[in-house]
Amino acid sequence: MTSQSTWYETAVTDLTDPHDQRVWSVIVSLFGDMAQAPGTRISGGTLTRIIEPIGIKPEAIRVALHRLRKDGWIESDRMGRVSRHVLTEFGRAQSAAVTPRIYARTPVMAEHWHLLIAEDGNTQVLEDIMLSHDYIPIGRNVALGSGTPTDHAGALLVLAISPQTAPTWLQDRLCPQELRASCQTLLAATRRVARSRPDGWTPTPLQSATLRTLLVHRWRRVVLRQPDLPPAFYPPDWAGPACRESVMQLLDTLPRPSADTLSAPG
Repeated sequence: MTSQSTWYETAVTDLTDPHDQRVWSVIVSLFGDMAQAPGTRISGGTLTRIIEPIGIKPEAIRVALHRLRKDGWIESDRMGRVSRHVLTEFGRAQSAAVTPRIYARTPVMAEHWHLLIAEDGNTQVLEDIMLSHDYIPIGRNVALGSGTPTDHAGALLVLAISPQTAPTWLQDRLCPQELRASCQTLLAATRRVARSRPDGWTPTPLQSATLRTLLVHRWRRVVLRQPDLPPAFYPPDWAGPACRESVMQLLDTLPRPSADTLSAPG
């Protein structure tokens, strides 16, 4: 039987994203999951202890923190010799905006849908709308939206629709093969980790933080790239619902540690 320590190391390997190890993005996932509340600080040492098992070196963490400060995501200070990091108001707002989609166990599906269609060769109005509103491009001059059309669509053709079928080319555009493969790989990894977990294994706060960071980071990169669309828009091999269920079940077994607990000595 696999020992608990070996299982943890294997779980870290299984849940590490094989295609994306952008350290700044991993740190954003970590703060969004465990330090989103105003004023919640995580020390540099704690960040290193959480992230280093993933195979990320302290030097890379320092470079990523510098980038996040420069981009306005975090602020840093020092207490004695200890550096501390906290999400800025901008960072909290960005994290809060995507939190419902990341942790939703059942996505909220819109009841009403519409198309915006721009005149050929005159797509500026549509492009401006898509910069500030939640529309999904499905062609050079066509975008799909949910709910009530924006008030700024006066120069566009607006059609209320009831999605029933979608051709393969549209399914592939909205849910590309690379995204489908990432979702299927994550589903396989979470099921493998859950199935092999030793009976009675209880994670330490630090172990829970590392595994949660990996899991949230990887799921975030899937769910935030795929809008919540009617079933007709998904290809037959889309594993999104099963992956969501598996991710949430695994998160339930990994208690979210507080920043104070993680920073405690020992």
